[in-house]
Amino acid sequence: MKKRALISVSDKSGIVDFAKELIALDFEITSTGGTYKILHENEVPVSKVSDITGFPEIMDGRVKTLHPAVHGAILADKNNPEHLEALKLRHIKPFDLIVVNLYPFRKTIENPDVKEAEAIEQIDIGGPTMVRAAAKNFHSIAIVIQKDDYPLVLKELRELGELSLETRKNLARKAFQHTAEYDAYISNYFSKICIEKLPSQLSLSLPLVQTLRYGENPHQKAGYYDENPLIHQLHGKELSFNNFQDIDAALKTIFDFNNKPTVGVFKHCNPCGIGSADTLKDAYKKAFATDTQSPFGGIVISNRTLDMDAALEINKIFTEIIIAPDFPDEVLEKLKKKKNRRLVNFDFDTLGTFVGTYNIRSCMNGVLLQQEDISCDNEENWRVITERKPSEIEWEKLRFAWKTVNHLKSNAIAICREDRTIGLGMGQTSRIDATEIALSKAKKFGLSSKDCALGSDAFFPFRDTIDSIAKEGITCVIQPGGSVRDNEVIQACNEHYISMIFTSMRHFRH
Repeated sequence: MKKRALISVSDKSGIVDFAKELIALDFEITSTGGTYKILHENEVPVSKVSDITGFPEIMDGRVKTLHPAVHGAILADKNNPEHLEALKLRHIKPFDLIVVNLYPFRKTIENPDVKEAEAIEQIDIGGPTMVRAAAKNFHSIAIVIQKDDYPLVLKELRELGELSLETRKNLARKAFQHTAEYDAYISNYFSKICIEKLPSQLSLSLPLVQTLRYGENPHQKAGYYDENPLIHQLHGKELSFNNFQDIDAALKTIFDFNNKPTVGVFKHCNPCGIGSADTLKDAYKKAFATDTQSPFGGIVISNRTLDMDAALEINKIFTEIIIAPDFPDEVLEKLKKKKNRRLVNFDFDTLGTFVGTYNIRSCMNGVLLQQEDISCDNEENWRVITERKPSEIEWEKLRFAWKTVNHLKSNAIAICREDRTIGLGMGQTSRIDATEIALSKAKKFGLSSKDCALGSDAFFPFRDTIDSIAKEGITCVIQPGGSVRDNEVIQACNEHYISMIFTSMRHFRH
């Protein structure tokens, strides 16, 4: 008895050749709608599903395969005599191969101008039902949802006369992953059109982009999953788990600095220094001067196309990764001379969609989800709460400090001028410790905190920080406010003639 295949695909590339090979292997083919049309036009012997069901396709194709004659032929366990008898009584012939992929829902909703009705019409019903049915019954039938699997299927059919159980099981795995991904896109789309601030059901289905050499440490396995990677590696060794985390931190930081050419230097997801200038070379020199020790083996990110002058300056020490929106050919060739260095580019214009989404972390047996913290606060909510108001140049210093401190691990302190970081303290269990580290690092690398601004990611619990920075000549402070001792801190600022702004927005980063 001839084997039977049902083919109904949205992506029709390669399907004609595949179907012809199946015919050569003595298959009978049944198909639907557009797939039937393309096979028939290409002289592939094919019958219609309606010939099996005795019922025409109706409602513009919404109803065509949802019929016992189809699903009985898919779900019948060929090792179960009762199932075989049920097929015989109802004159149903079982299928051996189902080739189905689904309506392009994801591609449809990627169009920003798509209408809701258009999106809804691309929600496949019969397709997922057939895919799931065939995947469930993989002991008796094979389900193919990817054109990339056509060669494997044909190879085994030619050599073995059938598909091995292992292959059918793996095809079923891919099928269930496919329908899970499909439903996740639909679920997330409805969360969007129903304007859920947080999804009531978190649906994640991301393809494996890259298997990594190891995780944070060599004994940990790791992979990178993403539906639409924002970066492209141009050169160098494969990116590691830690590299991806560093790149993530660098991209989120540089997004906040777009007014002038800006360069950030990073190590272990923290900035070592950030600098802005009229040229990338000068911006890098300012960032590097903040901490001339830590950048060795670190990451450098630029918010502009990397020019040769900046590249030559960066090239003076070993930098593990350089990230920029673009690299001119001559710069790329120069930097490629160091084989192990990774060169990565990204599209600055797409970063808004990245930093404005959600942050997800594993937690016990579940996950924590939050909106990403976007540091560009509304300055209309900022309040000068000291007797002395900041000067115009101090306002610029305060803005730079506030942008910077948002990207440091808490507790965090950033001492800044209007165009660069001077001293950074981060990841401490007390705010005074973070302040002392920021001040000491500035001194260590020959930088003066005099006339600088200080940014704090959260309120000061005591006045000790203000007393400490007054001795170094820091003249202005920006912080969220909200401590029970705010009045003491304000009093300390007034005593030391320091101006201070409350933003009313905290930026913890654990």
